Amino acid sequence: MKNFIAVHDVLTKAGGDSTAAINTLAAKALAYKANPFADKTLGTGKRVGMLFLNPSLRTRLSTQVAASNLGLETIVFNVDKEGWAMEFEDGAIMSGHTVEHVKDAAPILGNYFDILCIRAFPSLKSKEDDYSEEVMNAFKKYAGVPIVSLESATLHPLQSLTDIITIKEHTNGKARPKIVLTWAPHIKPLPQCVPNSTAQWINAWGEADFVITHPEDYELDEQFTKGATITHNQDEALKGADFVYVKNWSTFTDYGRIYTNDPSWMLTQAKLALTNTAKVMHCLPVRRNVELSDEVLDSANSIVTQQASNRVWAAQAVLAEILKHG
Repeated sequence: MKNFIAVHDVLTKAGGDSTAAINTLAAKALAYKANPFADKTLGTGKRVGMLFLNPSLRTRLSTQVAASNLGLETIVFNVDKEGWAMEFEDGAIMSGHTVEHVKDAAPILGNYFDILCIRAFPSLKSKEDDYSEEVMNAFKKYAGVPIVSLESATLHPLQSLTDIITIKEHTNGKARPKIVLTWAPHIKPLPQCVPNSTAQWINAWGEADFVITHPEDYELDEQFTKGATITHNQDEALKGADFVYVKNWSTFTDYGRIYTNDPSWMLTQAKLALTNTAKVMHCLPVRRNVELSDEVLDSANSIVTQQASNRVWAAQAVLAEILKHG
């Protein structure tokens, strides 16, 4: 694995068998959970640079812990607060607020580090710019070292690998669990990164019955959702669910907007009663009693803490694969 930006980066070694490739990587992650220091010298003498163009809590800290478990030296740089405003457009006339072009910065960073981890959110202003993944692709093009996405404009692959790991821990031997990704209300427009990535990975994994439910006008990009059942009837979607993944996202077609903030879409214990005693997931941070009720988040059904804790093992598996085979 040379980079980790989307699910296809995992599939190259398995000859196109996406189920086998994802299961193999998930098994590696769970092996690290059982024995975190199994490869404690793998990264000795190597450096990972973590560049944040946007804030982070779990992604940053879990990746640092994972790198430490492998013996990697980690250096964190908050580009949004400590660095020069960066330009990503080819041929840009830099007479505005941007000071440094990625063409000049990325190759130098590639000389400083053996792996670069990048976090960059979408603007939610231009669908064309965001979905071109100009930031992640520019670093991939110019840095000359492996790139790991810590969330991009359209995807969050470390979160999605974590989610599959967590689901596998709770299937209780069921061959094809029913997983429901449900839209939730929020006070502001949020990116589509996590739901896009969830759909991309679960569809590629192929070992679940996958349903996406959301209000009208909240359709996601079909390149990620193709293969899932999609419905606007949340109650119908929740029937018999084994896992319910709660997440808000803004509109895709009329890009980056909120059309409804209907509180009836918040997951409650009454709605959870429709499920097969489903485990409840959320990528965090979560707006309590807006996206998810206290009664659900604090219940035995909630596995959000375990889900977030598993971020370490997902990151460790990815970094180890790059160190061994990148």
